[in-house]
Amino acid sequence: MKTSLLALAFLLLSTSALADTLIDNVNGVQVDRAGQLEHFNGLLVGNDGKVVQLLGPRDPRPRRVDFRVDGRGRALLPGLIDAHGHVGELGLGTLQLDLSGTASIAELKQRLASFASTTASPRWIIGNRWNQELFADKRFPTSADLDAAVPDRPVWLVRVDGHAAVANSAAMREAGVTSATKAPPGGQIENGLFVDMARKLIEAKIPAPLATQRDQGLANAQHQLLGFGVTAVADMGTSEADWNTMRRMGDAGRLQVRVMSYALGLEPLLSIAGAKPTEWLYGDRLRMAGVKFYADGALGSRGAWLKAPYSDRPTTRGLQFMDDAKLKNLASRAAMDHFQVAVHAIGDAANAQVIGAYEELAQTYGTDRRWRIEHAQILDPADIGRLAKAGIIASMQPTHQTSDDNMVEARLGAGRLAGAYAWRSIAATGAHLAFGSDFPVESPNPFPGIAAAVSRADPQGQPPGGWRPEERVTLAQALAGFTREAAYAGMAEDRLGSLDPGHFADFIIVDRDITSAAPTDIAATKVLETWMAGRKVWERSSSLSR
Repeated sequence: MKTSLLALAFLLLSTSALADTLIDNVNGVQVDRAGQLEHFNGLLVGNDGKVVQLLGPRDPRPRRVDFRVDGRGRALLPGLIDAHGHVGELGLGTLQLDLSGTASIAELKQRLASFASTTASPRWIIGNRWNQELFADKRFPTSADLDAAVPDRPVWLVRVDGHAAVANSAAMREAGVTSATKAPPGGQIENGLFVDMARKLIEAKIPAPLATQRDQGLANAQHQLLGFGVTAVADMGTSEADWNTMRRMGDAGRLQVRVMSYALGLEPLLSIAGAKPTEWLYGDRLRMAGVKFYADGALGSRGAWLKAPYSDRPTTRGLQFMDDAKLKNLASRAAMDHFQVAVHAIGDAANAQVIGAYEELAQTYGTDRRWRIEHAQILDPADIGRLAKAGIIASMQPTHQTSDDNMVEARLGAGRLAGAYAWRSIAATGAHLAFGSDFPVESPNPFPGIAAAVSRADPQGQPPGGWRPEERVTLAQALAGFTREAAYAGMAEDRLGSLDPGHFADFIIVDRDITSAAPTDIAATKVLETWMAGRKVWERSSSLSR
């Protein structure tokens, strides 16, 4: 880096007034505005918590600062941004029965019975994160399975994708669901399994979490996120209760992670924000930016809406949640007040519908509204080129590919995979590509996501060579997806997503240089410290991280 005489004079004369922290002797890297990896070894932070200057080896250091931190040559990255997560669900999930990794129906029943036997177990037992694709027979659990483990109390176990859940007989009795109950539009009911819109039949009867439980859950979620180096997140589907919980934490001065909220539908959006997006609150920690809608369900429960029938169940094409007119009317109502619109679409039919709606809306509102498609997992290759032209952002989750690749081949068949998790093809059109995890569906840890993006393989390097490796992206593109592009997707690139001067000094210290690491090593990266606005807020193995 070269420093002009004017810049040098400014630095020497005024640094003491502008900067209070010098982070020096680091192995820093970020993605620059041109999309290339930019290296630096020092970071000057102002007393407002924002970056004053990135420093290279030949750049002079200020003579006077309040604090000097020796990075001891460790690797430094900008704080990572998850472009699609569920903060409230992550938090509440820490207080519920965790069924992740369950390998069979028998194990699910055993873990359920064990949880029910604990003295702290509530009357309604709520569990999450089971995945029948991990079972040898790939069978969905049924109400009879749950009855065998817990017959006398209501049980509701949510699938890992959040789009299906199974209830025991006690839960269905309490909800008034019988064999004669019909599924609502956009839902299915089968053997106690409630898919997508049918879930509401049970969920309407589940007691709402107490405010104290929500507060504890949010504190747990924030601790996890900071420990994984996630300094900002787009919360996709914020309820009024979620918003109020974040406001309580903000009012108490304990909100550290920056949250860009997207309300779950128009009603909570207008109730929370009124007639326009909110300003940033709590030192740019919280903002209601827009609204999220659903166009279809998920592949795992065969709720994703496809153009052709499922290969492994030819009797269905999945679930269409809204007709074209309703989708365009809802999106237009939000766009009218300058709220950003994000729509969940997984199947190729759902994606085509959302693209068409955005193309029409762009004629009225322009292509600079940053229309978002959440997931964009299965696209007809003919539709990929339409994204950039309409200013559509593809908000995708690399670890979904490594979790789903075997399943998606069964669901679609080998001949329909060309547009599946097509990161490189989408980026090649000029469309913006933002990355996230969809936590708690996947882990909030972004490093397996970065590794998957560059390798198309899981943290163990499977399958060798990657699944459909032609859709890999470069490390710069992967890192940008979790930084600059994720900030752009949340209309926050003027303050987040990089360590450019004037942006918040949100950064992390990690245990390895990911620019020289193999994908499996990138996936194993550990965060050592997390800094927000130039202040350390989390440290591994210290009181700050407890």
